[in-house]
Amino acid sequence: MRFRAFAGRNAKELLRDPLNVSLSLGLPVFMLILLSVLGKSIPGGGMFAIDTLAPGIVLFSFSFTTLFVGFLIAQDRTGSFLVRLSSSPLTAVDFYLGYSLPVLPLAMCQMAVCFIAALFFGLTLSVNLLLAFLVMLPAAVLFITAGLILGCLFPDKAVGGIGSIFVNIATIFAGIWFPLELMEGSVFYKICHALPFVHIAKAGACAVSGDYRALLPHLLWVMGYAVLFAALSVFIFSRRMRAEKR
Repeated sequence: MRFRAFAGRNAKELLRDPLNVSLSLGLPVFMLILLSVLGKSIPGGGMFAIDTLAPGIVLFSFSFTTLFVGFLIAQDRTGSFLVRLSSSPLTAVDFYLGYSLPVLPLAMCQMAVCFIAALFFGLTLSVNLLLAFLVMLPAAVLFITAGLILGCLFPDKAVGGIGSIFVNIATIFAGIWFPLELMEGSVFYKICHALPFVHIAKAGACAVSGDYRALLPHLLWVMGYAVLFAALSVFIFSRRMRAEKR
C-alpha cells in the first residue's frame, strides 16, 4: 500500500495540534448541551428534540474535518512538500487516501462523543445508534473530501475563511438551527433539498428513530454526493499536481 507512510505522516501532523482536535470534540458537545437545555426551557422547543438534534450536531462536528484537511493540504502546497512528492510513485488516488484516511478516525470519535453525550439528554440506547453511526460515515467522507477540494483550490490563508463559509452553509442548509418545514415550498427549501446537508441530518434522524423506509432515499442522496465529491477531488488534485510541476 503505497500511501501508508504518507497517511502516517498526515496523522502525525493532525495530532501535533491537540488543541484543535480537542475543540473539534468539545464544541459540538457544548452546542448539543446548549440546544437541548434551550429546547426544554422554551415553548415549542420540540424542534430541538434529541433524536433529530444529535445527528445534526454530528454533521456540525464533521465541519472541523473539512478545515483540518483543507489547512494541511494548503500548507503542504505552500511549503512545496507536494511538489517534492510529485516525483514519487503516488497517484492522485493515493494522495486522496493518504489525506482522507487519517482524518476518518477523528470523525468516528466525533460521532461517538456526540451520541454518548446525547444519551444523557434522552437519546435511547439501542441498536439504532450503531446504524446511525454507519449511516453517518458517508457524510464524514463527504466533509473530509470537501476539505481536500478547498486545500487544492485555495492558499492556506484563505482556507480558514472559505472553510467557515462552507461550515455555515452546511449547518444552515441542513436545518440544524431551525426547522426547514417552516419554509416548505419556497425556493430556499428546494435548494436545501437539492444539496446533501439536509439529507445527512435526516438520514441520521431516521436511523436513530428506526424509520428504515424513510432512511434509504436520504442515504442514497448522501452517498451520491460523497462519490461525486471524491471523484471531483481526485480530478482537481491531479490537475493541481500537474500545474505545480510546471
